[in-house]
Amino acid sequence: MSAHHDVHALTLLGHHGGPAIQRHPPQVSDVVDAAERDLDDLGIDRPHLAGNSLGGWIAIELARRGRAASVCAFSPAGFWWDRASHRRPANAIRVSRALTHLLRPAARFAARSASVRRRSLRPVALHGDRLTAAQVLDMIDDSLDCPFMGEYRPDEWAHPLDPLPCPVTLAWAQFARLIPAATYGSTARERLPGATWLPLPDVGHIPMIDDPDLVARTILTVTGGDAAQS
Repeated sequence: MSAHHDVHALTLLGHHGGPAIQRHPPQVSDVVDAAERDLDDLGIDRPHLAGNSLGGWIAIELARRGRAASVCAFSPAGFWWDRASHRRPANAIRVSRALTHLLRPAARFAARSASVRRRSLRPVALHGDRLTAAQVLDMIDDSLDCPFMGEYRPDEWAHPLDPLPCPVTLAWAQFARLIPAATYGSTARERLPGATWLPLPDVGHIPMIDDPDLVARTILTVTGGDAAQS
């Protein structure tokens, strides 16, 4: 990816290593504000944006503000149609975080097993065993050090955007169990009728785990990077 673009990986507000939350409970708009400030600090006006899940939602909201040349959103969050539809993934994340916190002391030993890594990451990946034990432990610790997910209240959603301010691709994982394409993806297509719909085969909600090359190729196709034709 860096062979074709200058790459900047922003850490979202309230996430491990990111800006601290100032308003409690935090809102998605606060995360978008912080991301926009990061772009300002970097001196970047309208970059190509890519993000997964919440990151995809943030990329779409930045585009809404005129801060994107293009967006590649992987199974983006935010396309709920009522509070109940929002609570389902939010509650799943909270339960997962609670179990992860409870089981963290044993994770150092359990993560050595490829079969355990595969089974434990099944909600977000088909092939969790492709991560090393160290990578899984880092992923666990990053997820636990995420005040945003601990405090966030499910009462926001992504509003319709038509016409689009820039090209937007909805790259939806075939096995996005947390945010399935059949329901949330359908809502996304209704609210962003001008977006390109691109199903991603044989990957879970975090496709970077299952097929990082597919993710890179997908982004480069959206941005027009040279590797997309290679």
